[in-house]
Amino acid sequence: MENRPRDLSLSLAMQARARVCIPGMTQLLSKRPDRFSLGVWPGYFSRAQGVEVWDLDGNRYLDMSIAGIGANILGYGDPEVDEAVRRAIADGVSSSLNCPEEVELAELLCEIHPWAQMVRFTRAGGEAMAVAVRIARAHTGRDLVAFCGYHGWHDWYLAANLASGTALEGHLMPGLSPRGVPAGLAGTALPFRYNQLPELEAICARHGASLAAVVMEPIRNDTPAPGFLAGVRDLAAKNGAVFIFDEISAGFRLCSGGAHLILGVAPDLAVFSKALGNGYAIGAVIGRAEVMAAAQESFISSTCWTERLGPAAALATVRKHRACQAADHLVRVGGLVQEGWRKAAARHGLRISVGGIPPLSHFAFQDSLPQQRKALFVQMMLDRGCLASTLFYAMYAHQEEHVTSYLRLVDECFGELATLGDEGVLLAALRGQPASAGFARLI
Repeated sequence: MENRPRDLSLSLAMQARARVCIPGMTQLLSKRPDRFSLGVWPGYFSRAQGVEVWDLDGNRYLDMSIAGIGANILGYGDPEVDEAVRRAIADGVSSSLNCPEEVELAELLCEIHPWAQMVRFTRAGGEAMAVAVRIARAHTGRDLVAFCGYHGWHDWYLAANLASGTALEGHLMPGLSPRGVPAGLAGTALPFRYNQLPELEAICARHGASLAAVVMEPIRNDTPAPGFLAGVRDLAAKNGAVFIFDEISAGFRLCSGGAHLILGVAPDLAVFSKALGNGYAIGAVIGRAEVMAAAQESFISSTCWTERLGPAAALATVRKHRACQAADHLVRVGGLVQEGWRKAAARHGLRISVGGIPPLSHFAFQDSLPQQRKALFVQMMLDRGCLASTLFYAMYAHQEEHVTSYLRLVDECFGELATLGDEGVLLAALRGQPASAGFARLI
């Protein structure tokens, strides 16, 4: 791959237009160019196919970055999924009647997860989490939610930051502002840390009688300690709270279904999105019939939850994922990337930390200038025709030859970064801005 700066004139012009008419420039914080390097990251795509992306200026990149923030689990423009969507479009996306695909998808998800009997659909992960929490509150008649990890932008979750503004620190992303969240929700969302069962025990001891739900990801960065997930399950049951697994990120990475299937602990409800539709909009809440029945006692309804494309895409995605044993491939590819990062860093004397389950891998520079070094790494990789950051989300379309090419470029860039120890030299090499961390207003 040629090593040179790309012409980004059209891409940067679109970013300038977006800053005028879209607050924060994009609809998703994780896709904001300042998360990578503002002024260098292309920001917009004209086309995506397989593991390749083209920007607005026609530059072609091997995408070894975030795979649509984990949504495109099979790869961009998967032919089988897209064909299912084209058939759905040809037959009509929406009408005064309901699409049968939603029934087929509900049955398939319950088949994959035998503990679940009922399903409700949305078109996004955050709203599916809000639906799950609403169902739990309706089922129990209680208000409080104990949670671990990151679960989206809705009021029920951000309410945790109303008291001090820092309750969500350590739950994936710092600095999430609760501005606009009603003050009356203060004290309704109670955080505990992963693998810290005594913290949940303390919440239950104080608030157990008012606890509607216990919400957590089954796995993300760390492996669950022996007995942790079962302990959370038991505490929820003992206190009459609904146990909810957020599978929006972990789901379909380790097996064809929720990660909890291989971890051996079943929840009362589980929430899916992202990978479920290979980039098409779909979210699902699955659960035990006794709990899910509460959805009929609370008003949970939306016109666009009945459109046809999401369920059609999800059916094709899940069926192909199972037939191809895609999860095994994702784990293998992610493991190769993590091993490659470690070896390249050791070879050049760079200090990095590597984490995440293999299909959702990440690394961080361990020095005094991590965000500046990240932005320069992004820049160096872009110059070599590779869309890359400190995250790697595996797609089924990623093959070992892609990983080999990528890791060769990583080795080159790590070698160059290792020579830039001085802050002034490092900053002088940056054409864009240092990468931002956490939530901040984009001005």
